[in-house]
Amino acid sequence: TVNDNLILLFPFVFQLNILVDTGSSNFAVGAASHPFLHRYYHRSLSSSYRDLGHGVYVPYTQGRWEGELGTDLLSIPHGPNVSLRANIAAITQSDRFFINGSNWEGILGLAYAEIARPDETLEPFFDSLLRQTSVPDVFSLQLCGAGFTQNYSAGSSTVGGSMIIGGIDPSLCVGELWYTPIRREWYYEVIIVRIEVNGQDLNMDCKEYNYDKSIVDSGTTNLRLPRKVFQAAVKAIEAASSTEQFPSGFWLGEQLVCWQAGSTPWHIFPVISLYLMSENTNQSFRISILPQQYLRPVEDVASAQEDCYKFAVSQSSTGTVMGAVIMEGFYVVFDREHRRIGFAVSTCHVHDEFRTAAVEGPFHGVDLEDCGYNVPQTDESTLMTIAYIMAGICALFMLPLCLMVCQWRFTRCLHPLGTGDFSDDISLLK
Repeated sequence: TVNDNLILLFPFVFQLNILVDTGSSNFAVGAASHPFLHRYYHRSLSSSYRDLGHGVYVPYTQGRWEGELGTDLLSIPHGPNVSLRANIAAITQSDRFFINGSNWEGILGLAYAEIARPDETLEPFFDSLLRQTSVPDVFSLQLCGAGFTQNYSAGSSTVGGSMIIGGIDPSLCVGELWYTPIRREWYYEVIIVRIEVNGQDLNMDCKEYNYDKSIVDSGTTNLRLPRKVFQAAVKAIEAASSTEQFPSGFWLGEQLVCWQAGSTPWHIFPVISLYLMSENTNQSFRISILPQQYLRPVEDVASAQEDCYKFAVSQSSTGTVMGAVIMEGFYVVFDREHRRIGFAVSTCHVHDEFRTAAVEGPFHGVDLEDCGYNVPQTDESTLMTIAYIMAGICALFMLPLCLMVCQWRFTRCLHPLGTGDFSDDISLLK
């Protein structure tokens, strides 16, 4: 893989770089010219392409695309030696989806069918792979951050990570793999039971951390937190780094901060720790995130004399999202067969001489499953009661209106228009 990009090869010897996204379930590629695409999928050149005759629209937290559904044969260079037929959305229109200089021409959603578009009957790529081959139901990701680069001989691109299909590569991590259960198979939903900043507990009801869900999403850059949690976390981070003053816009992701090249004061920024429920639901384990992960380098505005960063923790209205800034510290195993996600320290995480990313445990608790957020369910009898009440309210409003209409009709019969005796009461019905 190249960065988060998987290389896919189509049968007419056409290669595309694809963004690997564990936060969506559609496989989609650019199929029309776009200013940010150097190449795109030419359906007309493929004798194996089949048009499904349906359109599809997919919005993301930022950006959207729409296109046409079809299927085609494809293979994965340097992956399982198989060719499979998979659903493909040919992107014909998009807004803020393709990114200039990103070097990817499509997206591979690796989540479950429940969130596929237009509906869950569309089989995701990984499900097609499992059905048509003997590949085990597991994949793993090593995302390497902007501070880590390494060239592989497989190509001229700078490689920033790996995706292992069907298994685990122990050479990509150090230490033990710790697993947290997949709470629900739609997104890769997990349960966070505690958050600390510099070892200090945010001391919130653990349900707040998972309101209304917590997911592991390689397609999102930031660590995104629910509003109350975000405010508490920023307050704690700001207090820990108070030896320097930062503009309020920095904490909102609207302004950058810069230091002279090579002099970034990493030591003043705290470690953020997330505690995830382990497979033993009365235990948890801790993953520690360094400032080298949550301060995102912004290269296109920095000069040779400065290093500039964006704060990559942001507020969310859709729950906690453990995005790339989290995953870049860890080798993450999506063990779908056993319905669990594993974390171990990545061999390519960026660190300094004082601190390193860590996965540690166990920590004991009680009934940690209760930290998960449950959407309030309304039973059928309650819905029927609400329907009857609404019908009664409508009837109360409609009855006077009907009486007024009848009165108006009766008045018109007694006083035809043109007699000069027209009543102004009709204006109440305009």
